[in-house]
Amino acid sequence: MASTTNTAQFGFIGLGVMGQNLALNVEDHGRAVAVWNLEPEWVDRFVSANAGRKIVGTKTLPDFIAALEKPRRILMMIKAGDP
Repeated sequence: MASTTNTAQFGFIGLGVMGQNLALNVEDHGRAVAVWNLEPEWVDRFVSANAGRKIVGTKTLPDFIAALEKPRRILMMIKAGDP
């Protein structure tokens, strides 16, 4: 898990353009965010491009869930249709 913090207040599944921008917006407003994407290299790229921010990058869904404080707040930004 690549991060600058260990527990996040908000989680984002899907790191497309909208998912990335929403995650950064929430982080800009003082909340640590956890992120997960089906393609792990997207997580690495996003965390690396935003070094120094309160972003917890996770590679597996269980790690993502574990990175969130309770109650968990999750926003799923995924395309409709075939995965």
